[in-house]
Amino acid sequence: MNISALLTSAGINIGLCALLLSLYSVLRKQPGNINVYFGRRLAQEHIKHQDSFSLERLVPSPSWIVKAWESSEEEILSIAGLDAVVFLRILVFSIRIFSVAAIICMCFVLPLNYHGQSLHRFYFKHIPSESLDVFTIANVKEGSKWLWVHCVALYIITCSACILLYFNDAERIYKGIVLLKSNQLHPRCVPNKLTCGLCGMSDPIVIYSRKLESVERKARIGDSDSFSEPKECASAFVFFKTRYAAIVASQVQQSSNPMLWVTDLAPEPHDVYWSNLWLPYRQLWFRRIATLMAAVVFMFLFLIPVTFVQGLSQLEQLQQMFPFLKSILKKTFVSQIVTGYLPSVILQLFLYIVPPTMMLFSAIEGPISHSGRKKSACCKVLYFTIWNVFFVNVLSGSVISQLNVISSPKGIPTQLAKAVPRQATFFITYVLTSGWASLSSEVVQLFALILNSFKRVFCGGSYDSDSTPSFPYHTEVPKVLLFGLLGFTCSILAPLILPFLLVYFFLGYVVYRNQILNVYCSKYETGGQFWPIVHNTTVFSLILTQIIALGVFGIKHSPVASGFTIPLLLFTLLFNEYCRQRFSPIFHSYSAEVLIKMDREDEGSGRLDGILEQLQAAYCQPEMMVHDILDCEDGNSGGGESIRCSQELHKAFVHPALGRTSFSRLQQVLLWLSLLVTFQERNASK
Repeated sequence: MNISALLTSAGINIGLCALLLSLYSVLRKQPGNINVYFGRRLAQEHIKHQDSFSLERLVPSPSWIVKAWESSEEEILSIAGLDAVVFLRILVFSIRIFSVAAIICMCFVLPLNYHGQSLHRFYFKHIPSESLDVFTIANVKEGSKWLWVHCVALYIITCSACILLYFNDAERIYKGIVLLKSNQLHPRCVPNKLTCGLCGMSDPIVIYSRKLESVERKARIGDSDSFSEPKECASAFVFFKTRYAAIVASQVQQSSNPMLWVTDLAPEPHDVYWSNLWLPYRQLWFRRIATLMAAVVFMFLFLIPVTFVQGLSQLEQLQQMFPFLKSILKKTFVSQIVTGYLPSVILQLFLYIVPPTMMLFSAIEGPISHSGRKKSACCKVLYFTIWNVFFVNVLSGSVISQLNVISSPKGIPTQLAKAVPRQATFFITYVLTSGWASLSSEVVQLFALILNSFKRVFCGGSYDSDSTPSFPYHTEVPKVLLFGLLGFTCSILAPLILPFLLVYFFLGYVVYRNQILNVYCSKYETGGQFWPIVHNTTVFSLILTQIIALGVFGIKHSPVASGFTIPLLLFTLLFNEYCRQRFSPIFHSYSAEVLIKMDREDEGSGRLDGILEQLQAAYCQPEMMVHDILDCEDGNSGGGESIRCSQELHKAFVHPALGRTSFSRLQQVLLWLSLLVTFQERNASK
């Protein structure tokens, strides 16, 4: 692909972005679309719209950009929680590091790549017809004395990334959590209104307590053989009066057999994934293995569309495979569309099926919280996109052209060094299509707009706060991290991608802030648990970049550059190990000093009595699940297991003496005192 084909693709995407953003600035002013573009504000702030007509509604304006840019981090934290702040910091980190990379690589590396070793020759008049390969490191001759510039640029980028990671890392995020007041209740969207089971309407505590007592009486007079077999009971929530007690109980092994009682911190009430709460513990291993195998199979099945897309990007092979298209493909504009725009569009269409599929796999895996399911889906989508968008595209390009595979692990750096510069043109068009165009379609919310129009025509257009969507972290976090991977790996190999990436990150920063402030609702969150994923992926991207650079310097016969790259690789690994020791425990364990201080503050302020009154209404579940638990009352099979399960639930939910602490954002995010306990008891005969 040459520069003119790239400009054609860029022109199409710029025009599409300008059209959709202008359309959004008009559509958001229409009263009938307030449910689409201000869902969060409707649910939390109960805003009202005016139906008076004005010409200003029909004129595009950038006012929404100014409002999104001026909002503070504290405002976003109070509205959307810590996950939103973490996500926006990913974009800020990307803007900073790739601004540094763009300045260094565009000013020094790109000219060296274009001119190769003959710096006295100038070809600027031929740039429009030049192949993009001349802007990559592949155009630099072997043994060039200027490769040390690439090595220095790699050092600057790596050191800048490590410094920014260290000062946007876990310590500041953790301090942001701790500074939240325990008595501060932040506005939240109304969760799905499910009929309460063990705690809800019509005083179900009394109703189900009577049923449980009846079950217990039947158990006492029933056949003792029902308890003779080893059974695994369902989960139960155990409440503690202090945070410190809950954390200690979660850390202590409850039985000499670690598989007998399994304890963990429970999710917040709105975050409980009730359909997975009753899964036997022994099933989780099989479910995780099965979903892992299914995800791997799905990744390999996706090789078919990726290989097809790579075939489209190679015009000569298309003409050989489809001779009847030669006359059409010889036309300049058609060839530019086919090679510069169509491959990334087709790949993006195929990628739309990935997040729902991975979310399904994550649900089957057995997480007990919605946030846990979304975090698991985020990791699966991230691995999938990195493998299929980066590695498969890189390696399939060499397979199509050379029909060989990697012969040994030692040849991986060499193969990547040869293949990445060749596929850099595809990655640039992918940033344009999957980055720029997807952001503009995200802000327009086309599907929600069509659905809202349908409801207005056929259903009266009534607003339902339960329909307000939550932020799709499982799709957007992997996308941003994938673009970061492309930026790092192509920074010194094909620096022409960096300006396009910077436009994406700046535009994404504004668009996502606008969506968080106005559209998406924070019903549950992970408490900043996406940041370790970001850190690990960034370090992986840096190491992969250095390995590829090591292979490139070896191909170019530059022993000096190769020798200086090895210490950089070791430095990055040592930096990651230091961060793992310094910051990783913050996300997995909590400071006893902080917990005890917060417990004393609650007790001294007199909030504890009011907290305990909220105990019975804390956790709600669908009524159908409770009936399933109490089926043993009707004499169904498996009564022994259900009876013992009901006994444990009776102890966990009904006894108010167990107590519970504040339901503030801080506990919801990080320090929930309830423990999710999975019982697997082995009882001898009575």
